[in-house]
Amino acid sequence: MSERFRSDPRLAVRMTVTLFLLGLLYVVFVAVLIALLRSWVLVVVIAAGLLGAQYWYSDRVALYAMRGRLVEPEEYPLLHGVVDRLCAVADVPKPRVAVADMEMPNAFATGRNADHAVVCVTTGLLRRLEPDELEGVLAHELSHVAHRDVAVMTVASFLGVIAGLVVRAAFYSHMFGGRRDQNTAVVFSVIMGVSAAVYVLSFLLIRVLSRYRELAADRAGALLTGRPSALASALTKVTGDIARIPTRDLRTSQAFNAFYFTPALGDHPHLAHFFATHPPLEQRLDQLARISAELDAAAAPGNSEGSGSSDGPGRSGGSVEPGKAG
Repeated sequence: MSERFRSDPRLAVRMTVTLFLLGLLYVVFVAVLIALLRSWVLVVVIAAGLLGAQYWYSDRVALYAMRGRLVEPEEYPLLHGVVDRLCAVADVPKPRVAVADMEMPNAFATGRNADHAVVCVTTGLLRRLEPDELEGVLAHELSHVAHRDVAVMTVASFLGVIAGLVVRAAFYSHMFGGRRDQNTAVVFSVIMGVSAAVYVLSFLLIRVLSRYRELAADRAGALLTGRPSALASALTKVTGDIARIPTRDLRTSQAFNAFYFTPALGDHPHLAHFFATHPPLEQRLDQLARISAELDAAAAPGNSEGSGSSDGPGRSGGSVEPGKAG
């Protein structure tokens, strides 16, 4: 097994196709707004400004929204140690490390590129996982950074954000803007209809890409550590614990499901697959089982490749104790 994150041509193709379709949809959307509002300068300036802000400040916005803060090695030495080992094995730049003070066990990666990436875990995750399980989760998140799909998802979600804002602005303007003539009402109705359609299409395209990128990150992370079973254990444990967290504590987190290691579904685990940000747990576990079988076969006597499942970069025992140095 290669010591670096393996390239994933299928993921690259899917990201390229998705961005192309979203870009085409974006051009059509802007053209419709310009035709209706008759002010192309205003539309283009606002759209470009929002896209730039989302791209350049996505890491700060995500950390703020999910209550994460950057932490130093002295504060979380075990966490930093795992990230250091994985980055050394994968030969990738070390991202900034953050911790979110949340009971929900989860993790996410954000940032526009590898040099501005952040990997964040919750205190609930640190309390629940063994070191090898934490290593599997962090390898998954580092895969997102290495494959640049964090930046792709940030850009891809932009169109849906714009469409949603237009719908909201048009709706409230129509409600509280006073009386209007018939032509103005028609324009507002068309804007809301087109914006809603754009939002739905971008929503579905992003969901399709998001589900595959999670499978790709699972595979890359499992191959990097050589222990698919540890990642499978973490997935099972985290998914089970999230299901037991009160629904009211998950509501603020569900808006960020596309970025999480596993979604915060609360009392609705049977969310329709068509709208899900992540593949079903069973599908993720089946893939990890196949990878484990592949590694076992490669480690069989007479195979010169050796075992990839017995000497991962962070083999250690005990539990992860957040916030304790040394």
